Amino acid sequence: GRRGRDERRVRLRRWRASAMDQGRDPCPYRILDDVGGAFAMGAGGGSIYHAVRGWRNSPAGERMRGVTTAVKARAPVLGGNFAVWGLLFASFDCSFAAVRRKEDPWNSIAAGAATGGVLSARLGLRAMTKNALVGGALLALIEGGSIYITQKLTQASNEQMNKTRAAPPPVTSTLNGTGAWLDTANMVDASRASFDVNAAAADVYTDNAYKDNLRA
Repeated sequence: GRRGRDERRVRLRRWRASAMDQGRDPCPYRILDDVGGAFAMGAGGGSIYHAVRGWRNSPAGERMRGVTTAVKARAPVLGGNFAVWGLLFASFDCSFAAVRRKEDPWNSIAAGAATGGVLSARLGLRAMTKNALVGGALLALIEGGSIYITQKLTQASNEQMNKTRAAPPPVTSTLNGTGAWLDTANMVDASRASFDVNAAAADVYTDNAYKDNLRA
């Protein structure tokens, strides 16, 4: 009914928003992006590799021609192989994300395993299983490394922000009506209970309502 369609639309919007939060294009645009990026990577890397081989395998006086011939003949082929891998990987990734309605590293790991298995299907079941395990393990290492680097960068950024946060100016004590200046961050509130100005400032800084007021 209409309620079911509305719920599916809401889940679809949340799924696309989750993909955007992770810095990735939503499906199916992700497939085109991965295919183009994989082809560029393969063609660029293949150009460098075959240029070196063409230079070394050509006789003196014919090396530039050998480099050009090798790059023109082999670099597009390697780029096409990379593009096929990117097409299969992105298609499996989007398929798993659509079935699970969730964007997480498990989609990429499963897509890597499925891609490795499909690409080696002509070699038999044993080769498919082996390459699927290799593809899944490789993507697991990549995803794990990405998560680890992201956490370290976030931790370093938070530590840097804490170090560069300016200390509050000196405050006066209101206890017994005295106006003496305090050299520390501790002061006394109206109930004569001591508290830390820095901690209070941090609480205010992280308050969402405070941030909304600043934006307004």
